[in-house]
Amino acid sequence: MTVVVTGAAGHVGGNLVRALLARGWPVRALVHRDRRALEGLEVEIVQGDVRDPASLWHAFEDAEVVYHTAAHVSISMDEWPRLEAINVVGTRNVVKACLRCGVRRLIHFSSIHALQQEPFDVPVDESRPLAESIECAPYDRSKAAAEREVREGIAQGLDAVLLNPTAIIGPYDYRPSHMGQVLLALGSGKLPALVAGGFDWVDVRDVVEGAMRAEERAPAGAKYILSGHWTSVRDLAAMVETVSGVRAPRFVCPLFLAHAGVPFATAFACLTGQRPLFTHFALDTLRSNRRISHARASRDLGYRPRPLQETLVDTLRWFEETGRLARPLAQRTAEAV
Repeated sequence: MTVVVTGAAGHVGGNLVRALLARGWPVRALVHRDRRALEGLEVEIVQGDVRDPASLWHAFEDAEVVYHTAAHVSISMDEWPRLEAINVVGTRNVVKACLRCGVRRLIHFSSIHALQQEPFDVPVDESRPLAESIECAPYDRSKAAAEREVREGIAQGLDAVLLNPTAIIGPYDYRPSHMGQVLLALGSGKLPALVAGGFDWVDVRDVVEGAMRAEERAPAGAKYILSGHWTSVRDLAAMVETVSGVRAPRFVCPLFLAHAGVPFATAFACLTGQRPLFTHFALDTLRSNRRISHARASRDLGYRPRPLQETLVDTLRWFEETGRLARPLAQRTAEAV
């Protein structure tokens, strides 16, 4: 059985490829440019772009399963054209290529951001409406629109399953991701202050395991939230301090004050050639719904997210082992969990 992974060199894709190889599956990796996450792995690499239908036809030829992880993740409020081209039109192209090539099953990686967060006093589950209002952030709307594209494919006979993970962290984060960047800043003592609020954080390996179980067990058209544990930024920083031995910032900036500082932080990031850690969108997510239910995934797939501190230990250790985190970790074993 040939399995194709789009976005195979990304954070989720790189972990998924490793998990599939560990199970003995032949993997065809669709990559755009960056291949660091796949170096040394026994995979068939196909260069392509979800915006290019012909490259997808080539990649999906004779494929039985496609895991669609490719996406543009943005915490900016002004990237709609790029988000639409990759997340929406790109997903439409993937769906059409699956139908054209006779792919047996598509596993589509959406996001918790595709779902409306309000009302905050009711847990978020798979019945939540999509975040389609023009008032929603561009990234949220792009992931919601992508889900619509998959549903259109299902209506045309495609066997597809949709997954909505929360904020993903974990090892093999080569680029790194936005949250990987935050963890590196905390682990190296380069984050001057914390912000109020929190989010639901989930281990990338748990998301990957949930995806593979969904491919094996889920009924056609099913949808699953793959969440982890809601934790405040302050408590997350305290866990990183325990693992790294680097003192976490003690000042917790209120969200209203952090919003006022976004223009300055963005300007500084541009001057230093870095991505801003906090934008208006990122800050707004820190006051979203605290109760996100993975009850359906637990019931149908046996999904069980690991403790957050275990994730932080493994992630920071990987950053250290690959030279991304200069200081040695204070605790190196599962005793820190």
